[in-house]
Amino acid sequence: MKYSIPTNLSTERLCLRMFRLDDWADLHEYYGDPECTTYTSGRPLKNHETWQKLAALVGHWELRNYGSYAVEDKLSQRVIGVVGLDYPGDWPEPEIQWGLAKRYWGLGYASEAVRAVKGMTAEYLPDLSLISVIHPANKGSISLAKAVGATFEREYSFRDDTWLIFRHSGV
Repeated sequence: MKYSIPTNLSTERLCLRMFRLDDWADLHEYYGDPECTTYTSGRPLKNHETWQKLAALVGHWELRNYGSYAVEDKLSQRVIGVVGLDYPGDWPEPEIQWGLAKRYWGLGYASEAVRAVKGMTAEYLPDLSLISVIHPANKGSISLAKAVGATFEREYSFRDDTWLIFRHSGV
Protein backbone atom coordinates (compact mmCIF):
# COMPACT_ATOMS: atom_id res chain seq x y z
CA MET A 1 0.00 0.00 0.00
CA LYS A 2 1.37 3.38 -1.00
CA TYR A 3 -0.32 5.45 1.72
CA SER A 4 -0.23 5.12 5.50
CA ILE A 5 -4.03 5.21 5.75
CA PRO A 6 -6.97 3.99 3.65
CA THR A 7 -7.91 6.23 0.73
CA ASN A 8 -11.64 5.61 1.30
CA LEU A 9 -13.80 5.56 4.41
CA SER A 10 -17.54 5.11 4.67
CA THR A 11 -20.09 6.21 7.24
CA GLU A 12 -23.85 5.95 7.26
CA ARG A 13 -24.32 9.07 5.13
CA LEU A 14 -20.86 9.86 3.80
CA CYS A 15 -18.14 8.56 1.57
CA LEU A 16 -14.72 9.96 2.47
CA ARG A 17 -12.44 9.50 -0.51
CA MET A 18 -9.50 10.88 -2.43
CA PHE A 19 -10.15 14.09 -4.32
CA ARG A 20 -10.71 14.02 -8.07
CA LEU A 21 -10.44 16.81 -10.63
CA ASP A 22 -14.22 16.93 -11.08
CA ASP A 23 -14.62 17.83 -7.36
CA TRP A 24 -13.41 21.35 -8.13
CA ALA A 25 -16.83 22.99 -8.61
CA ASP A 26 -18.38 21.38 -5.52
CA LEU A 27 -15.34 22.27 -3.44
CA HIS A 28 -15.61 25.90 -4.53
CA GLU A 29 -18.96 26.16 -2.75
CA TYR A 30 -16.94 25.87 0.47
CA TYR A 31 -13.75 27.74 -0.46
CA GLY A 32 -15.61 30.50 -2.32
CA ASP A 33 -17.86 31.37 0.63
CA PRO A 34 -16.76 34.29 2.83
CA GLU A 35 -18.37 32.83 5.96
CA CYS A 36 -16.81 29.38 5.43
CA THR A 37 -13.32 30.82 4.94
CA THR A 38 -13.34 33.43 7.74
CA TYR A 39 -10.99 31.36 9.92
CA THR A 40 -8.98 29.58 7.24
CA SER A 41 -7.86 31.73 4.31
CA GLY A 42 -9.51 34.82 5.80
CA ARG A 43 -11.31 35.50 2.52
CA PRO A 44 -13.20 33.57 -0.11
CA LEU A 45 -10.98 32.00 -2.72
CA LYS A 46 -11.29 32.79 -6.39
CA ASN A 47 -12.11 29.88 -8.69
CA HIS A 48 -8.48 29.35 -9.73
CA GLU A 49 -7.39 29.45 -6.07
CA THR A 50 -9.83 26.66 -5.26
CA TRP A 51 -8.18 24.65 -8.02
CA GLN A 52 -4.81 25.34 -6.38
CA LYS A 53 -6.22 24.27 -3.00
CA LEU A 54 -7.52 21.06 -4.60
CA ALA A 55 -4.04 20.40 -6.01
CA ALA A 56 -2.52 21.01 -2.55
CA LEU A 57 -4.98 18.59 -0.92
CA VAL A 58 -4.02 15.91 -3.45
CA GLY A 59 -0.32 16.72 -3.09
CA HIS A 60 -0.44 16.39 0.70
CA TRP A 61 -1.08 12.66 0.28
CA GLU A 62 2.07 12.38 -1.83
CA LEU A 63 4.25 14.37 0.56
CA ARG A 64 3.04 12.97 3.90
CA ASN A 65 1.56 9.56 2.92
CA TYR A 66 -1.78 10.67 4.42
CA GLY A 67 -4.16 13.54 3.93
CA SER A 68 -7.66 14.90 3.86
CA TYR A 69 -10.67 13.39 2.20
CA ALA A 70 -13.34 14.73 -0.08
CA VAL A 71 -16.53 14.43 1.96
CA GLU A 72 -19.17 13.12 -0.41
CA ASP A 73 -22.82 12.95 0.57
CA LYS A 74 -23.94 9.46 -0.46
CA LEU A 75 -27.47 10.62 -1.29
CA SER A 76 -26.60 13.50 -3.63
CA GLN A 77 -23.11 12.21 -4.57
CA ARG A 78 -21.86 15.80 -4.20
CA VAL A 79 -18.70 16.82 -2.40
CA ILE A 80 -19.80 18.88 0.58
CA GLY A 81 -16.38 19.68 2.04
CA VAL A 82 -13.09 18.40 3.33
CA VAL A 83 -12.17 16.43 6.48
CA GLY A 84 -8.97 14.61 7.30
CA LEU A 85 -5.38 14.72 8.38
CA ASP A 86 -3.38 17.83 7.61
CA TYR A 87 0.17 18.84 8.44
CA PRO A 88 1.33 21.94 6.53
CA GLY A 89 4.96 22.92 6.90
CA ASP A 90 4.35 25.69 9.44
CA TRP A 91 1.84 23.76 11.61
CA PRO A 92 2.93 22.81 15.13
CA GLU A 93 1.74 19.17 14.79
CA PRO A 94 -0.50 17.04 12.59
CA GLU A 95 -4.16 17.96 12.87
CA ILE A 96 -7.64 16.85 12.00
CA GLN A 97 -9.09 19.54 9.79
CA TRP A 98 -12.68 19.99 8.69
CA GLY A 99 -14.70 22.37 6.60
CA LEU A 100 -18.10 21.96 5.00
CA ALA A 101 -20.16 24.12 2.67
CA LYS A 102 -22.49 26.30 4.74
CA ARG A 103 -25.70 24.56 3.74
CA TYR A 104 -24.41 21.39 5.44
CA TRP A 105 -23.63 23.02 8.80
CA GLY A 106 -25.55 21.84 11.84
CA LEU A 107 -26.63 18.52 10.30
CA GLY A 108 -24.04 16.30 11.98
CA TYR A 109 -22.00 15.65 8.82
CA ALA A 110 -18.77 17.15 10.19
CA SER A 111 -18.88 15.19 13.46
CA GLU A 112 -19.73 11.99 11.54
CA ALA A 113 -16.72 12.50 9.26
CA VAL A 114 -14.34 13.53 12.06
CA ARG A 115 -15.28 10.47 14.12
CA ALA A 116 -14.57 8.26 11.10
CA VAL A 117 -11.16 9.89 10.65
CA LYS A 118 -10.37 9.53 14.35
CA GLY A 119 -11.31 5.83 14.27
CA MET A 120 -9.22 5.24 11.17
CA THR A 121 -6.25 7.09 12.72
CA ALA A 122 -6.46 4.99 15.89
CA GLU A 123 -6.29 1.84 13.77
CA TYR A 124 -3.68 2.82 11.16
CA LEU A 125 -1.55 5.49 12.91
CA PRO A 126 -2.02 4.72 16.61
CA ASP A 127 1.07 6.67 17.69
CA LEU A 128 0.03 9.86 15.88
CA SER A 129 -1.14 12.55 18.29
CA LEU A 130 -3.60 14.93 16.65
CA ILE A 131 -4.63 18.50 17.32
CA SER A 132 -7.00 21.02 15.81
CA VAL A 133 -5.85 24.62 15.52
CA ILE A 134 -8.96 26.80 15.96
CA HIS A 135 -9.42 30.55 16.10
CA PRO A 136 -10.99 31.63 19.43
CA ALA A 137 -13.90 33.32 17.62
CA ASN A 138 -14.77 30.15 15.69
CA LYS A 139 -17.43 28.94 18.12
CA GLY A 140 -18.78 26.30 15.71
CA SER A 141 -15.42 24.55 15.36
CA ILE A 142 -14.76 24.78 19.08
CA SER A 143 -18.14 23.10 19.75
CA LEU A 144 -17.40 20.41 17.18
CA ALA A 145 -13.93 19.75 18.62
CA LYS A 146 -15.44 19.26 22.08
CA ALA A 147 -18.28 17.11 20.72
CA VAL A 148 -15.78 14.66 19.18
CA GLY A 149 -13.72 14.41 22.37
CA ALA A 150 -11.02 17.04 21.90
CA THR A 151 -9.98 19.15 24.86
CA PHE A 152 -8.52 22.63 25.02
CA GLU A 153 -4.78 22.40 25.53
CA ARG A 154 -3.32 25.88 25.12
CA GLU A 155 -3.25 29.19 23.31
CA TYR A 156 -0.82 29.36 20.43
CA SER A 157 0.67 32.38 18.67
CA PHE A 158 0.42 31.59 14.99
CA ARG A 159 0.30 33.57 11.74
CA ASP A 160 0.05 36.96 13.47
CA ASP A 161 -2.84 35.95 15.73
CA THR A 162 -3.66 33.90 18.80
CA TRP A 163 -5.20 30.49 18.14
CA LEU A 164 -6.37 27.65 20.34
CA ILE A 165 -4.98 24.15 20.22
CA PHE A 166 -7.40 21.34 20.99
CA ARG A 167 -5.95 17.88 21.58
CA HIS A 168 -7.88 14.88 20.26
CA SER A 169 -8.10 11.89 22.56
CA GLY A 170 -8.58 8.34 21.40
CA VAL A 171 -6.16 8.62 18.52
